[in-house]
Amino acid sequence: MPILSDITLYPIKSCGGMSLQEATLTTTGLMTEQIYDREWMVVDSAGVCLTQREHPRMALIIPSIKGSRLELRAPGMLCLEIPLDLPDPYLAPTLTTQVWDDTVLAYDCDELTAEWFSKAIGVPCRLARFHAKAERAVSQKWTNGVAATTMFSDGYPVLVAGAASLDDLNDKLRRAGRDAIPMNRFRPNLVIEGIEAFEEDYADTFQLGDALLKPVKPCPRCPMPSVNQATGEFGPDPLDIMQSYRAKPEVDGALCFGMNSILIAGEGQRVRVGQEIVVTLAF
Repeated sequence: MPILSDITLYPIKSCGGMSLQEATLTTTGLMTEQIYDREWMVVDSAGVCLTQREHPRMALIIPSIKGSRLELRAPGMLCLEIPLDLPDPYLAPTLTTQVWDDTVLAYDCDELTAEWFSKAIGVPCRLARFHAKAERAVSQKWTNGVAATTMFSDGYPVLVAGAASLDDLNDKLRRAGRDAIPMNRFRPNLVIEGIEAFEEDYADTFQLGDALLKPVKPCPRCPMPSVNQATGEFGPDPLDIMQSYRAKPEVDGALCFGMNSILIAGEGQRVRVGQEIVVTLAF
């Protein structure tokens, strides 16, 4: 029986994740302690998102929960704490942010926070938080007309990957004389054990208790999987190995790993590591 083997929530887009034993599934992504996946995003002076693609040191910004605050640590930096309480939606300063093709209203975090992130990453930047009155719709081209929303993720609220898929890739890397890589290079929210390699590509639904996730789009991969999440440095890129067998014609030949998914039932359902998953294939 397939099981949920890992849960990871990324409070800040392109920064470190929090490994969890339990989390809540919502229509906009994972949530724990009122922290949502990709609820925050680092932006430049024009409000455009920064990612590990250009700034691999972002991987070294590690979040954790400390009471009613989000605690952030980075090498050589004092700890930064951010209140989890939402700002007043009418009085708090805001800014317009851009994440790929979408323009999204966000809260503008304070100058101290901006200075901390600028020093940690090495470029002038600010931290933005998804606004309570903002809504970001996913592309219905891939959902067959089903409406869904997300926060600052690349495009969809939940990324699911199979453990055997990574095993398959690592086998190929080793045969090529390369080191194996950990799953965190691909930054999935949920990892499933007990299915065949890349079986997630052919799933119609993943059922976790009363929750029903529907995979809608293969996740195209940029150079980010080459970033060592422990060192914040670029290393060997697995995409050259993936080139031989992971090109997906439905996404214009992009190399894919993991499935972008939406929640179609079970809003608020708690999921936990070790939980059984019913995987229904699309054929």
